[in-house]
Amino acid sequence: MSIRFTTKAQRGMVALTVAAGLALGVAGCGSGGDDDKKPEASAPVSTDGGSNPSAQEGKDQPLAELKGEDGLILKIISAQRDSGGFVTVSGELKNDGDEAARLSARTSGDETEIIRHGTSLGGATLVDSASKKRYYVLRDTDGRPLTTTGMPRIKPGDSIPVFMQFPSPPSNTADVSFQLPTFAAATIQISG
Repeated sequence: MSIRFTTKAQRGMVALTVAAGLALGVAGCGSGGDDDKKPEASAPVSTDGGSNPSAQEGKDQPLAELKGEDGLILKIISAQRDSGGFVTVSGELKNDGDEAARLSARTSGDETEIIRHGTSLGGATLVDSASKKRYYVLRDTDGRPLTTTGMPRIKPGDSIPVFMQFPSPPSNTADVSFQLPTFAAATIQISG
């Protein structure tokens, strides 16, 4: 039951993060005077993306950007360790190509239990090179991966928020390698 609670809490955090990003974007566009300097400072960051995600990007620089197939780019915005022994990796999946793209089924990994629940980011792993350990995406009691699932086709220029939840590496481990099938690997830093 705690996994279901954690999943619901994570969905709420993703929704809250998106809402906060939208609120910051609206507040930045609607103010005048001295505040005009702050939106101009974040404007160069937003030249690569749409207006809503850039408000979130201007707030926090991505930990990594991973290029995948068909023009898809995964921006990892945070990797947060929580007191329950989990690490939640949050970000956005953007279509930087010229045509609508769908996430490859290979990103779900090759575990039968995860594949049974459709396309997901269930194949993602965190690799702790110092401890020589690999951490796989957590699953609930029904075998569903604790990640974003059921992702639609993404239109050119559009993005969707994503998350993945992993068991936490030891507290003294901060840098891990993030790997997802069909995407380049990247080193990210866990906070918290």
